[in-house]
Order: sequence, then structure tokens, then C-alpha cells
Amino acid sequence: MAEKVILVDAQDNELGLMEKMEAHRRGDLHRAFSVFVLNSKGELMLQQRAAEKYHSGTLWTNTCCSHPRQGESAEEAAHRRLEEEMGFDCPVEKVLEFTYRAELDKGMIEHEYDHLFIGRYDGEPQLNPEEVMDWKWMDIDSLAKDIETNPHRYTAWFKIIWKQFEAYVKQQA
Repeated sequence: MAEKVILVDAQDNELGLMEKMEAHRRGDLHRAFSVFVLNSKGELMLQQRAAEKYHSGTLWTNTCCSHPRQGESAEEAAHRRLEEEMGFDCPVEKVLEFTYRAELDKGMIEHEYDHLFIGRYDGEPQLNPEEVMDWKWMDIDSLAKDIETNPHRYTAWFKIIWKQFEAYVKQQA
């Protein structure tokens, strides 16, 4: 059965469902979430997407991200996908909501109303090889420099979300 995403308006009000691949081909706005997991040193856990993913394979990105299912909150979906992709779960807190649009490889378009969660975890993940090929911790300053120097290593959406994350961190300081 094809996975469906929740179509939304600019205020995140539900409009209906659409098959995930169709929504990404058409660029229709849909609900999504992103999780940034930090350790006690303040480093961010990155994942390298599996090469076989339907877009953006082998690129580095945030700890996990996906789409809530119908009847599932963004926070419930964040916990589900942490388990499915990274093999662990941890407390998460929603810190931001925003909309973005990014053109991807293979004719795909991410147009998402994104809920950004921050989690805390000091363990090692148990990767699902169908989703993730590698992972690493990276300190925030080094990551910011690497995104600027080597943007081709990172997913389009991560570079957009990263700017939102940096602005949020600066506001909290």
C-alpha cells in the first residue's frame, strides 16, 4: 500500500491526503517533521541517507525526518521514525514550525510545513540499512563551516532547516 502524506495549507490545516511520491513530484504542500538530536557535548547526530533512497541518496542530513501519518501527531511520528531509522528513541521538544520548498534530484520537490524537534541522546544508534548508511556526531561550529564549504554533501532540506535551527539557537543564547 502506497504511503500517503497529509496535505495542508499555509497554517498547517489539513486539506486531505495524497500519495507521497505524487506529492513530491507535484510539489504540493504537506506536513512533515525534522528531528535534530544533540548529545551532552552539544554535537548534532547526522545521518547519511542510504544510497537506494528515492531521492538524495548518500547525502548527509539531520538525525531523522519524515511525514506524520493520518491521525498521528508530528511528535508521535518523530518518535516512530527515530526508532525506524536510527534504532533508538529519546525525549523530543518541538521548537519551530515553518514552511519551505526545495527542488531535489530525480525531479522531486519538497514543499513542506515542517515541525522541528530537538532531542537529547548520548548513545549510539542501531541503523536501519534500508534508510541510513552511516552516522556521526558533529559539533555545531564545524558543521556550519562544512555546510558552507561543502553544500553538495548535504540534503537540500537540511541546509534550509539548518538556517532555522541556527536562528533558533541564537535566540536562546
